[in-house]
Amino acid sequence: MVGRILELSRDGLAVHKTRGFLSMRDKKGEAGRVGLDDIDAVLVSSPGVMWSNSALAELATRQVPVMILGDHFTPVAVVLPIAGHGEQGYRIRAQADAPLPLRKQVWATLVRHKIAAQAETLERIGVSSERVRRLSYAVRSGDPDNREAQAAQAYWPLLLGKSFRRDRDAAGANAMLNYGYAVLRAATARGIISTGLHPSLSVHHQSGGDALALADDLMEPFRPVIDLCVLRLLEAGHNSVETARADLVACLVADFGTRQGVSPLSQVLARLAQSLAQSFLDRKPGLVFPSHLLPVEIVDIKDD
Repeated sequence: MVGRILELSRDGLAVHKTRGFLSMRDKKGEAGRVGLDDIDAVLVSSPGVMWSNSALAELATRQVPVMILGDHFTPVAVVLPIAGHGEQGYRIRAQADAPLPLRKQVWATLVRHKIAAQAETLERIGVSSERVRRLSYAVRSGDPDNREAQAAQAYWPLLLGKSFRRDRDAAGANAMLNYGYAVLRAATARGIISTGLHPSLSVHHQSGGDALALADDLMEPFRPVIDLCVLRLLEAGHNSVETARADLVACLVADFGTRQGVSPLSQVLARLAQSLAQSFLDRKPGLVFPSHLLPVEIVDIKDD
């Protein structure tokens, strides 16, 4: 357990609900327990975890997504609650009926902020970001010119070196990125569900089998948080998820500066989802972001 993200990575665990706790047991007895109120999301990276129905039902009642990770820590399945907000039906209807121009404007806003966050990441490590930042100013409604991809082509070599290639099926830095993005995705899904929106109804990402398409949309501006954390881990000598997972999760519970003061990412994501819900109801974009798209400081990472 790091922050408010619980990862189950040991084989042979049986997960049960015990009063107000989630209890993990093995052959020797209880291996650990976590207060249900203290969990934002659960990641399951071990294929040998067994669940009780009462544990899954209680997590669903508390709007906690359970994400199953496959090879190289990419998400392969998710257990989501079917009810999460008193006005859920009303909000989902507004979400489903959102006109295409509105969805395009929302997507353009998310892309602009993602590219701006990439520029901010480069500035944080002392690399010139002018080329990337200029692309953020050129994003039009719906991003028809694919400025997002153009920014990525400039950004990755500057961040992780000219030899780096983003490959979801690769180990090392790519696996660490996969894991960090999975944590971010789960936290974003929690914010969406608690707001009464449906995580499968996206503004941009289109995939018939993607249960979290809207989470994929809303998490985009915060991917550079993971990118920067992975860079710091590589610099400290880490090259696998096994030694880096705690630091990757800790990066996502770092504090962000907002109008309401310093807030953890879980609150930032919930406010972003809430502002999207209001945008659907008002039929005009009005997304709410923190003052800066990187945390006040990245967690102190120890050498491997």
